[in-house]
This record gives sequence, structure tokens and C-alpha cells, in this order.
Amino acid sequence: MSRHTYIAGLLGTMLLVSACSQTPAATTAPTAAPSAAAASTAPAAASAAASQAASAAPVGSASAAAPSPFNNGPVKIAMVRQSGAGDYFQQWEQGAEAQAKAVGFDMQVYDAQADNAKQATDMQTALNSGVAGIIVDHGLTATMVPLINQAVQKGIPVVVYDVDGTAAPVVHTDQSDADMATKDLTLMAQTIPDGAKIGYVNALGIAPLDRRNVVFQQFVKQHNWNVEFFVGKFTNDVATDNEKLVDAALKAHPDVQAIFAPYDELTKGTVAAVDNNNLQSQIKVFGIDISNADIQVMTTAGSPWVATATTDPAGVGAAVVRTMALKLTGSPTTEVMFPASLVTQQFLTQNSIQNMDQLVQKIPSLLELGSSSAPWITPAY
Repeated sequence: MSRHTYIAGLLGTMLLVSACSQTPAATTAPTAAPSAAAASTAPAAASAAASQAASAAPVGSASAAAPSPFNNGPVKIAMVRQSGAGDYFQQWEQGAEAQAKAVGFDMQVYDAQADNAKQATDMQTALNSGVAGIIVDHGLTATMVPLINQAVQKGIPVVVYDVDGTAAPVVHTDQSDADMATKDLTLMAQTIPDGAKIGYVNALGIAPLDRRNVVFQQFVKQHNWNVEFFVGKFTNDVATDNEKLVDAALKAHPDVQAIFAPYDELTKGTVAAVDNNNLQSQIKVFGIDISNADIQVMTTAGSPWVATATTDPAGVGAAVVRTMALKLTGSPTTEVMFPASLVTQQFLTQNSIQNMDQLVQKIPSLLELGSSSAPWITPAY
């Protein structure tokens, strides 16, 4: 069953009982003790998710007439992104573009791809393009907040995702990074003893990674973990570049019992380094976020990646676009939070899950259908 077919049936039920909720309750996947036993399949091509964006068909249908400005042809908006490597960002954009088409947006997408100067230039271009609204997806506070404030001063509505430092009337949306880190680290604390030697892979200076770091430091203190190494950087090839850093760290500290790498590209680089050093049976890796490629890595036989806390990137991308639609129709909401689920390696293998479509069938809350919803909006994911 495809995701679109599944959602069409689920949506029919939800429309009978849902109101215009902005913040749904958190739902967590069944948590079980990690298991390394799994069967692998060929990794999905990362470009496949992005290529589906333009053709993804909306599911279900709106039950009310569209209000102004959506009752008078396409509404022009811009999305200014700071994406990274990997299919997480591609799936996020896939959901956003499908929802934009379904709701009636003509959306121009700019993507700086880890270049802060380019994102600033993209934002300036969007400011001067005559758009009705701007979505900012990721970005450094120092770079983007002054430009976001310029948009507000010009009367342009702005919705941000994972950008800290903004204030009303900007609508702030993000995953609950504290919730994700807490779910992941709670399982890690159940898996390794207090006082254990661990590794840490993170790239600070990026809002969601900084928020996850706060929780990590609390758990380190609470469980007296010995952090043997802390490496990590954000580049346009995060997994490959951090694989080298973790490889060097593991050669100096091969006796760590677990590694926390709270972003899936960091996690994939960490897993590759653990594999390169033949430490799969000794080290357990805990990550954050999930995608088709991540599922393939987690379910490969002997994979050290035992758990990840996550939302569905396509579902979140779609919900952020719906948030902009509601903003343009007068919604006073200034914050939308997307709750996380904990997905273990054992959960994936026991349910024979090989891709995101199968995962959201098992955990429907990942679809975010209740976030930023309204009777006149046709949800695309």
C-alpha cells in the first residue's frame, strides 16, 4: 500500500473528529531493547525522493471553500532553505512542494546548501520579489534573523523552521528537539551503565543541534558518562566528512560503549566509522531523524545504529507549508511544535519496515495530519 493510498483512508476518519489543531499530542513508537539482527536491502537512491516532489498528488479533499487570498488563483510565496546532504532534506522538500501545490501556492524555492552567504543573498532576493509570504527552512540565527526582521518590517509574513532568535509575528515551527534527544538518551541510559565511556558527534551552532546538545549535557551529568571524544562539523557532505573525524577518534578511543550522534547524516558517518574499525559488536550508536536511506542503514545485518528519535520529514515539510497558508488567512498562532517518535532497530526489523511509507503506516502520528490543519486545506501527506 502506498503512503498516498493509506493517508486517503486515514484522512477520511480524521476529518470526522479533528478540529483545527496546531499542536498534536506526542506519539511514540513501541520501544524495545535494541537488536542487531536484521536483513538488508539495496539502499534507495537519494535523488528519488526529490524527483517525486513535482508529481506527488494530494490525498483526500478539502471540505470547505478556500478563503482569501486562496480563492483568487495561486498565491506567490518563497522558501529560503539551508539544506544539507542526505535524503532527509529531500523528503522534507518533497512534502513541502506537494503541499504547496495542493493548497494553491506558487512557491519559489531557494536552497543555499550549507552556504550561509548564499542563504543571505537568497533571502534578500525573496524580500524583493513581491511574494505574499516567506518560509525560512533552517539557517543560522546571526545570518537570518536580521533579514527575517526586514521582512516583518516590510509587512511580509514569515514562517521559520528550526531557526532560533525570532519573535512574533514570525511563526516559529520546529521538531521538539528536547523531546527527541530525551527519548533517544533515555534508551541509551537503559542500554549502557552509569559511568560508561561514550563518544559524541555533533556540529554546534545550528539551532536544533544546539537544543539537542543541552539535553545531552544533562544526561552526561546525570549518568556520570565519560565523554572520551567530541567531534563533528556541518558541511555539504556531512556523512563523509564526519566519518573521517569519528574514524580518527575511534582509533584513539576504541573502548567507548556508545556514541550519540544527533542528526542522521552525522549518525551515518558515525556508523560507517564504527564499521571501518570493526567495532559493531562493541559500540551502540544512537541517532536522530530518519529517512529511507537511514532505514536501510539501521536494518543492515550487524548495524550498530540501534535507535533514532524522529519525525517524518515529508510530513513536517507539508505541515510547515500549511502553517504559512493559515498565517496568510489570519491565524494568530506564533508557534507550532511537531512531536517525536522513538524508532528502534528492533521495531523496524520485527515489522519488516524498509522505507518511510511502511513506517508511517505503523506510526500514523508521523504524518502530522493534525498539525496546522483546516477544513479548506487538502493535506498532501
